[in-house]
Amino acid sequence: MGKKYIGFAGTYTRQTSKGIYRFVLDTEKAELTNVEVAAKVGSPTYLAISEENRYLYSVAQQEKSGGVATFSVDSETGELNFLNAEVQEGAPPCHLDVFQNDLVTGNYHEGTVELYKTNNDGINPVSFVYKHEGTGPHVRQEKSHVHYTGFTPDKKFVVVADLGTDEVVTYKVDLAALERVNTLKVRAGSGPRHLSFHPNGKVAYLLTELSSEVVVLDYNAEEGSFTEKQYIRAIPEDFTETNDASAIHISSDGRFVYTGNRGHNSIAVFSVDTNSGELTFVEHTPSGGEWPRDFVLDPSESFLIASNQNTGNLVLFARDQQTGKLTKLNSEVSVPEVVCVKFLK
Repeated sequence: MGKKYIGFAGTYTRQTSKGIYRFVLDTEKAELTNVEVAAKVGSPTYLAISEENRYLYSVAQQEKSGGVATFSVDSETGELNFLNAEVQEGAPPCHLDVFQNDLVTGNYHEGTVELYKTNNDGINPVSFVYKHEGTGPHVRQEKSHVHYTGFTPDKKFVVVADLGTDEVVTYKVDLAALERVNTLKVRAGSGPRHLSFHPNGKVAYLLTELSSEVVVLDYNAEEGSFTEKQYIRAIPEDFTETNDASAIHISSDGRFVYTGNRGHNSIAVFSVDTNSGELTFVEHTPSGGEWPRDFVLDPSESFLIASNQNTGNLVLFARDQQTGKLTKLNSEVSVPEVVCVKFLK
């Protein structure tokens, strides 16, 4: 018997989008349905849902200020109830992650990592800001561009991918501050964008936006440090147009890694070597639209939903859990200026 899962889509609100959208995946009918505005927020480009589905946190923009908006979630209906927002003057962040009372954001434009404390009524004002410095050889690396801020699997550290400085930086959360503990410098001009950990907690997969590669990293959980193991391309060798790699996710069994390609407009599939964690390319699947900013595996992991920003559509794919391969289904819905997608678990 199929199940219905509630999903949320974050967007830019530069043109026609109203904010955060809610939709339903009907796994029995294999279709996306019931798209509606869940909350009106300025450019809620990235979303994070607390581990028990109680709260949803989103990037938020209010005129010339940016920060985080918080909502309580009805896990049965997906209704969002606005709690509060904390914004500061300047550009909004581009990524966020939450664990218990700690919420971290990364700000691409400001080159900063911010730490907030959450509470039952929402979120407190930002408690700590760490500013990155540095440059890279690429034209887009004129300064730090923090792009990803996420907790390690054991939640002891926060990992930051800095597209502008070609660095992966590890921080320890120390009460209301961030302590920088380790830095990995990857290939110059590669532009680290997003990172995903293997379920074993010993390997991580870093996606580089500028060079469109996956960097396989061994992870030392004691020190919060990384070492490079493998570089593998996420686009075909003969693709010469501009491609900005976007998102990276791994299946919960640790067998397959998926990445998004903006320009090539595809989802790349890789199989994982169970011993080394290294990757082998499997296939590219067209994303069903233009500029796949992100994608998500549904909670059953029988499906993948791609979010194509420039065509404003969510596209449903069936996922073969044995081969990792994707098959486009005859189901897509419109979500304007869509960026990221998250499910209630």
